[in-house]
Amino acid sequence: MTDLHSPRISIIVPARNEAKNLEIVLPQLPEVHEIIVVDGHSVDGTAEVARRVRPGVDVITQTRRGKGNALVCGFERATGDIIVMFDADGSADAAEIPRFVDALVRGADVSKGSRYMAGGASEDITLHRNLGNRMLNLLTNALLGTRYTDLCYGYNAFWRRVLPALELPPVHLADGAEAMAWGDGFEIETLLNCRFAQNRLRVVEVPSVELSRIHGESNLHAISDGLRVLRTVLDERRRWRTRTRLEPALLEAAIEPSGAMG
Repeated sequence: MTDLHSPRISIIVPARNEAKNLEIVLPQLPEVHEIIVVDGHSVDGTAEVARRVRPGVDVITQTRRGKGNALVCGFERATGDIIVMFDADGSADAAEIPRFVDALVRGADVSKGSRYMAGGASEDITLHRNLGNRMLNLLTNALLGTRYTDLCYGYNAFWRRVLPALELPPVHLADGAEAMAWGDGFEIETLLNCRFAQNRLRVVEVPSVELSRIHGESNLHAISDGLRVLRTVLDERRRWRTRTRLEPALLEAAIEPSGAMG
């Protein structure tokens, strides 16, 4: 099993009104370099619960709204070598973290969870979300030349060193606006996957089982968030076509066929 202390692991947990779930989820996480809970302006004591059930956890408050902004706030705070994106609702299995880390240690730039490859599954996805995800995945692969099997899944890990090349929305906007910027919502997973491809990062998909949410209801809205994902793919396609230069250090990396190292 991969040693979770070398390299150093930062686990980012965006959480908005997830106090009851964090009671269960945080104690399940392995001992790593740091766990960062990014509070989405919760009103249920999310921050207090996080500190109580996992002493030493770093709790910060996101600067705007949305899962994307919460994640980027966590990315900026992280000091580890590897960043693991981990949902607070209980849908991610903490026991899979070594699998993601192992793919990175073995040479990947990004280890991307997939519910659709052999060994992956979902206990939570609805029929409509499943169909929508598959259609968006096919469209993205056709437009961007990728070979993803699961575009809209948020369980991923990557080396922190690749962050500058991804050019994600800054946590503080230049004009001081507090409104959501593009990438602040659930489209963040799609945005990340598009930027991974644009930078020719070596992406290795690993099988992952999405568990059912433990308590409460998802903040995801299938139709509106699905449209945001679609717009992201189309915008990123235009960005790709007009981009004239890539980060030199990343040019030689190639996207690995799905499951090649899973």
